[in-house]
Amino acid sequence: MALGRKGARRMVVGGTTYRWRLRRRPTYSQALGWSPCTYAVEHADRPGTTLVVTTHHVHPGNWLDAPGGSVLPSDVAGAIVSALRAGWNPTRKGSPFLLDRSAGFSRLL
Repeated sequence: MALGRKGARRMVVGGTTYRWRLRRRPTYSQALGWSPCTYAVEHADRPGTTLVVTTHHVHPGNWLDAPGGSVLPSDVAGAIVSALRAGWNPTRKGSPFLLDRSAGFSRLL
């Protein structure tokens, strides 16, 4: 699963360039505050396994106007470092690597 280039942001972590993307529109369950916000990260030059990060806050575009936390580049960089330490190899083909950072998430409804 490769990320589309449109809407993806680039960042360099440890000398390697990555692209990351947050869905512009939330999924149905994210819009209602039932599930937390997620974003995806991949190697910019040789995409292989996609990193999917689950955050601990609601999507900023939720339908309930609940305050959703922004996904900051520093959060993404920290997730990349954590995933690399946990065994994520971004250039090897395979199933998405899931990084769950949803501890503390509470449903809105």
